Amino acid sequence: MPLDRRLLDILCCPVSRQPLALAGRELLDRLREASAAGLLRDVEGATAAAPVEALVTADGRVAYPVIDGIPSLLPESAIPVPQATAPA
Repeated sequence: MPLDRRLLDILCCPVSRQPLALAGRELLDRLREASAAGLLRDVEGATAAAPVEALVTADGRVAYPVIDGIPSLLPESAIPVPQATAPA
């Protein structure tokens, strides 16, 4: 279910207050690869499932999963993005 553009315009990261945008296919693929390798973790260090859809901060460092069309913007559900680029 696509997110409403008006909703995207007002959403921001609950920690940094940066604007959020829909994650692109490349980032989602990297998160999926990190998850398959067992490397994807949330900010609390717990294993995270690769999101099918996600919102990413303007600086591209944090992603928040979108579950059934609803953004999960709890600080503890944040997934640091740089880890997804680490070699497996």
